[in-house]
Amino acid sequence: MTTTVPALGTRTAEGSALQAVLLDMDGTLVDTEGFWWDVEVEVFAALGHTLDDSWRHVVVGGPMSRSAGFLIEATGADITLAELTVLLNEGFEDRIERALPLMPGAARLLAELAAHDVPTALVSASHRRIIDRVLTSLGPQHFRLTVAGDEVPRTKPHPDPYLFAAAGLGVDPARCAVVEDTATGVAAAEAAGCQVVAVPSVAPIAPAARRTVVTSLEEVDLAFLRGLMTQMV
Repeated sequence: MTTTVPALGTRTAEGSALQAVLLDMDGTLVDTEGFWWDVEVEVFAALGHTLDDSWRHVVVGGPMSRSAGFLIEATGADITLAELTVLLNEGFEDRIERALPLMPGAARLLAELAAHDVPTALVSASHRRIIDRVLTSLGPQHFRLTVAGDEVPRTKPHPDPYLFAAAGLGVDPARCAVVEDTATGVAAAEAAGCQVVAVPSVAPIAPAARRTVVTSLEEVDLAFLRGLMTQMV
């Protein structure tokens, strides 16, 4: 995990500062939410169980302990959580080695944030071994800090990952813009007091206070993120 404590972020004409941008990974920057479900379907098929497609909305966006635990309970599969975790991680790694598509607008947004020296962190519920694999495609140079789900006491939907990221960057969570694709991630960011941009990937997310919903990262740029801070003034 890399950490840097930067100077405070860029200021708008109104005087409100965007201090950092915190980004989810699966389904937000990389088009991998479907990969996880496909792997879960394959693993449970090998165990003799068929997953109900409606369960996809239950397991999306959460920590593996929650999603895997739910699927074990729902199917009655004869496998431990630790054993299933290994199988799911291995299956996912195999898939991203074959292809790792970025979400539309992701490369452009990361390049823009880097060009303007905006402190940026990757905050994911995925395990460190998965994040490090994905970083080779996203470019580790784009992030001053990365937080994995197995590195915090409580991961999403708890606020811990985003509070940890803000503290690591030396910024105020309330002056951070978070970009997330699932209700679980949005809940974590809002509990941390951050301003949230939701880009739904699997299930719809409704607008709310301190939450802006867009259809694609192509709608999100630095000016847009700075504008979220001015709305707080």
